Amino acid sequence: MDSNLVVIDGSIGEGGGQILRTALALSAVLMKPIKIFNIRVKRKNPGLQPQHLTAVRAVATLVDAEVKGAYKGSTELLFIPRLRRSGYFRFNIGTAGSITLVMQATLPVMAFAPEKTCIEIIGGTDVPWSPPIDYVRFVLKYFLDRMGLSLHVSIRRRGHYPRGGGIVEYCVKPVFPLKSINIIERGAIKAIRGLSHAVRLPKHVALRQADAASKYLVEKGYPKPSIDIEWYEPHRDKHLGPGSGIVVWALCELSILGGDSIGARGKPAEKVGIEAAAKLVEDLSTGKGLDRHMSDMLIPFLALAKGTSHVGGAKYTLHAHTNALIVSRIIGEDIVEINGELNKPFEMRIKGIGFEPT
Repeated sequence: MDSNLVVIDGSIGEGGGQILRTALALSAVLMKPIKIFNIRVKRKNPGLQPQHLTAVRAVATLVDAEVKGAYKGSTELLFIPRLRRSGYFRFNIGTAGSITLVMQATLPVMAFAPEKTCIEIIGGTDVPWSPPIDYVRFVLKYFLDRMGLSLHVSIRRRGHYPRGGGIVEYCVKPVFPLKSINIIERGAIKAIRGLSHAVRLPKHVALRQADAASKYLVEKGYPKPSIDIEWYEPHRDKHLGPGSGIVVWALCELSILGGDSIGARGKPAEKVGIEAAAKLVEDLSTGKGLDRHMSDMLIPFLALAKGTSHVGGAKYTLHAHTNALIVSRIIGEDIVEINGELNKPFEMRIKGIGFEPT
């Protein structure tokens, strides 16, 4: 066995696809071969599923990797990166699997590609258990910009569960080293924005989601938000199936925090709007600079950046804990220092390695 091979137990931490995505990304960036076993073994449908396989294919394409074990249901994967590539690539998840989770695996790799790289993915843009595409566009992008990473995202078509069919193109202009950041507190709230959408549904669904979110925020003492509505005339609507969702985000002095929710059959539009607003209010109430989702998403980027980053998170989630474990396993044990308890506000220091490809 290769002495440089990093072996990872896929059942640690949250035990899901997060381990696979972060491990793939860091393996590809650092050109370190990895072996992952026990992939999603505790899940109802264990092993690799279409969304995870698309992430494997995409990252493998970006580094011309040798891959073994990439098939549906596989619980073990060998991934050996060989050569960094750039260009324009297309992938089809084939289901309503999350496009944004595939983006999580590929974005760090694209940041260190030889040249500008674009990827088009067909799948789900707004689906359960994953960040909506608007969260990536309006919240994640803000932090990547601050780290010097140029990301452009274009939604060609939205895709919801169960039909999928969403199309997203995203491009990254490589930059290295990435900049470290210091965002412990959010600072004063300057404004709250949002986007509520509905496809192949009446326009009032999007309007009711927005109205419910707005009323909730105002009732809790926050500024009245400005929420855009996205809806298509029936004769113009080329989406494959019905779906809706809303993302709201707070523009603060020092940061941006977001909250989201998606519609489902039998779920009132008002509940969708209130869920998104309630998440945002809960995270804003901590005063911390990162919302519950950003706290885990940024960890791989910060570990690769130049200098020490110091951030405050609204909630120390199991996903954040898992990403910290994977970063420590692949990059170094002393990289991440966390001060806080699970499901509570916390602070985190990450000693970035200032990675630059040779």
